[in-house]
Amino acid sequence: MTTFDERVLVHAFRDDALGEHDAVGLAAAIRRGEVGAAEAARAAAERVRAVETRLNAVQAYADDPAAHATGTGGALAGVPTFVKDNTDYRGLPTGHGSSAFRPRRARRHAPFTRQFLSSGVTVLGKTRLPEFGFSPTTEYEGAEPVRNPWNTGHSAGGSSGGSAALVAAGAVPLAHANDGGGSIRIPAACCGLVGLKPTRGRVVPNAQSRQLPLDIVCDGVVSRSVRDAAAFLAAAETYWRNTKLPPVGLVEGPSARRLRIGFLVDSPNGVRSDADTRAAVTRTATALERLGHRVEPVEPAIDPRFTEDFLTYWGMLSFLLGVTGRTLGADFDRRRMDGLSRGLREEYLGNWRRTPGVLRRLRRTEEAYAAAFRGVDLVLTPVLAHTTPRLGHLSPTVPYRTLIERILAYVAFTPVDNVVGTPSISVPAPDTTAEGLPVGVMFSGRPGAERQLLELAFELEADGPFRRIQDPR
Repeated sequence: MTTFDERVLVHAFRDDALGEHDAVGLAAAIRRGEVGAAEAARAAAERVRAVETRLNAVQAYADDPAAHATGTGGALAGVPTFVKDNTDYRGLPTGHGSSAFRPRRARRHAPFTRQFLSSGVTVLGKTRLPEFGFSPTTEYEGAEPVRNPWNTGHSAGGSSGGSAALVAAGAVPLAHANDGGGSIRIPAACCGLVGLKPTRGRVVPNAQSRQLPLDIVCDGVVSRSVRDAAAFLAAAETYWRNTKLPPVGLVEGPSARRLRIGFLVDSPNGVRSDADTRAAVTRTATALERLGHRVEPVEPAIDPRFTEDFLTYWGMLSFLLGVTGRTLGADFDRRRMDGLSRGLREEYLGNWRRTPGVLRRLRRTEEAYAAAFRGVDLVLTPVLAHTTPRLGHLSPTVPYRTLIERILAYVAFTPVDNVVGTPSISVPAPDTTAEGLPVGVMFSGRPGAERQLLELAFELEADGPFRRIQDPR
């Protein structure tokens, strides 16, 4: 293995068929006949090969995707992409980032995969994630970590770390991600991307999470531009729309409406943000006021037991995976699960009697969270309580008690939206840290508020264009 001390910037932008296009721009060029879909797939494959030795982001490659690429069939037709390796893609194994079993090739696409493919994208393969998506960093006990292309000595985030690393490095314009506690928004923040977690039920439901007592997982994408996030959601809605939610449609820019935006820099559970994070959120609030929005402090009255309750639920998921793991592979051995998964399971076994009360309180979070939105349209917070850590800080090799304390001091804002089911978006703050790393800020809204979130993200992107990895330092 290479050492965690390697600290370089890695990107694949070059003068080829992809150029500096985002997904919307590339799809338009393919429709105009300026670029062929197969040509775009081959260029993306070359870019992936150019960065993969540094980033370690790919789990599996599809067979000759260029042969199946087409410039017709959806709003993003011909755009090369990847599917995260916890979602079935026919013909490729689904490994969930785990060494506890030998994955089998999927016999059919997952429901979300079909929805994603309906947009016309060309899938090049599958991206890496930490074991079962439990960790906010994509690291392993016995394998190379996924590295952050902005600074390879640092985490790319998790659990959609492989997807985020490839998109940030310019290998593909956007990639599949999903979010059960921050797993779209966290890697987006770490890698300088846009990451929208939709409202619960906005996209085709995840088959596994629907069987759980509280569905906290939602699928989406990570992208370099707001319009790509908007285009994906509009395409997904064309394939299937939940009639219980207001339609989003295609959002193409800011709204003229000025908003009242709540604002907090420290987590309601008592975790204080670090200086760079506070500065990023404060500068964003100042920019919003300059743009004519009203920004005011809010203090969500979240149950003080929320963090402990979410940790118990998290442990329950690890316990259930240990019990049902043979459905993933006949050779599944829970003893081969990594240190974080084992620690979560063991902690749950000591607290399982609390489960009914935990579920009752987590469901009641919706009432308390809704109160935070009285009088405001959206809420601005950090994505994470501190900036992107160096690789090793959150590794599953760290003793469990130390590791879980570090995780809870880091992931202090994102899980509430998963429990409540509300939409939330991470966008890059204007400045990077002294080590050249992006910082994300987050906006959350009421159920069904994706249009508002995207419109505001468009406005911030236009006001101070997001810094690009290929820009001169």
